[in-house]
Parts: sequence; C-alpha cells; structure tokens
Amino acid sequence: MTTPRRTTRRPFAPGIAPPREPVDPARIGRRGVRRRAKGMDAGAVAAALEEALFYARQDSRHEDQGDDIRGRAELAEWERLSRLLAAAAPGTVYDPDADDVVQAELATDAAAAAFREAELREAARIAARADELQALRELGTLEQTEPREGDEAVRDELTRRAGSYVQPDVDAWLARALAAHRGHYADPAAREAAAGLLHSPLLAHAALLAALAQVVPGADVDQLQFAARLAATDSEAVGELAAFLTRAVTPGSRT
Repeated sequence: MTTPRRTTRRPFAPGIAPPREPVDPARIGRRGVRRRAKGMDAGAVAAALEEALFYARQDSRHEDQGDDIRGRAELAEWERLSRLLAAAAPGTVYDPDADDVVQAELATDAAAAAFREAELREAARIAARADELQALRELGTLEQTEPREGDEAVRDELTRRAGSYVQPDVDAWLARALAAHRGHYADPAAREAAAGLLHSPLLAHAALLAALAQVVPGADVDQLQFAARLAATDSEAVGELAAFLTRAVTPGSRT
C-alpha cells in the first residue's frame, strides 16, 4: 500500500471549515470494485460478478441489508465491467485509466472539488472584508471607504453576524455609494447587478438620494437622513417618489 503524498496547505480562515468530499457509499463501492478488477480479464470479472450475485442473494434474506447502497453499487459495477470486457477484444484486461466512465467521473469530481475550493476562497474573502468594514465602522471612517465588488455579500455577512439585525449605518453607506456611483458602482453593470443583490429599502433609499441630488444639487448628507427612514417605512412608495422626482427634473420628460 502506498502512503498518500502530503502537501503543504495554507491555513483556513478562522471559522471556515475546510471543504470535504461528500460521503457517497455508492461511489466508495464502485471505486473498490475498480481497484479489485484492475488487471482482470473477462473470465475473472465474470467470476467476481457471480460471487457478488451470490452475496446479494444472501443479503436479500436479511431485512437489515435491504438498504445496502454500497452493495448494490458494487454489484452494478461488476455487471458493467463484465459487459465492458465481454465487448472488448479477447485477452483485454480491465484498466481504469482506459475506462471512459471512470475518466468522466474523475473529471466531475475534479470540477466539484475546484468549485468547493472556490467557495471556500470566496467565503474567506467575504469574512476578511467584513472584518475590515467592521473595524472601519468602529473607527468612524466607513463613509470614506470606497465600496468594492462583492460588498453586497459582505453586507449580508455583517447582517448574519448581527443575528439578522439590519444595520442602518452599513445600509446607508451602500445606499449613498450606489446613488453617487462611487467605487465599483461607477460601472452601470455593477449598479444593475446590485438591484438583484440588495434588499428593497436600501435600493429605494439609493434611488431617492439620486433623485434628490438632482432636485437639490450639493445637498449635505446630514440633510437627507430622512430618506433612509422613508425607505424603511414604505420602500415601494419611496421608489415611486424617486421615479417621479427624476422625471420632474429631466428636461423633456412628462411629469
């Protein structure tokens, strides 16, 4: 038996569990069959299939073996390998590396592992950014911070940490940045994406701020604090008010 090669991995972010391969008894059973069948010819595989059928009949007599997922998968794999070698040239032995089904499964497994790793990296990034924004809040400098791509998910993480409590300062910061097209919100695509990532009161707050900036250019932020309270009360009505004000100040539009 070979010893698995050890590799050096960077530590995971605090509070984030490393990704694990989901336990799948059927897959474990198939892999066990393939390891055993490697190098077998059609006759040897047929004998192994007969043995598996015998044990399957024995197990069927016991109620506690009725839900043997691994055993059924092993039997099905022996049947598949038997058909595979029966259709191959005489003298062919089983080689997992030449088995298209095995290679397709390996490719799927690799893609799933890469996806889990990407999820982990994204979770670590969100956690680190949430720590950063929390520190800026405590320093009172959050308002001077430029929003970045993915801060919508960071906002959700901060809300989760607070026990689902909506944090007015974070929402107000994002609303003002969205209204003023600051940071990554300078990109119209980012603003459009935000509409599907942020909740209605925040979006209504941003829309009203943008409309009021056209009505009263240069208005101080402190003068517009009522916008957040209105949006929290009736975001749909505030959205309609923002659209009305925008039409009212747009040359050539119908009011």
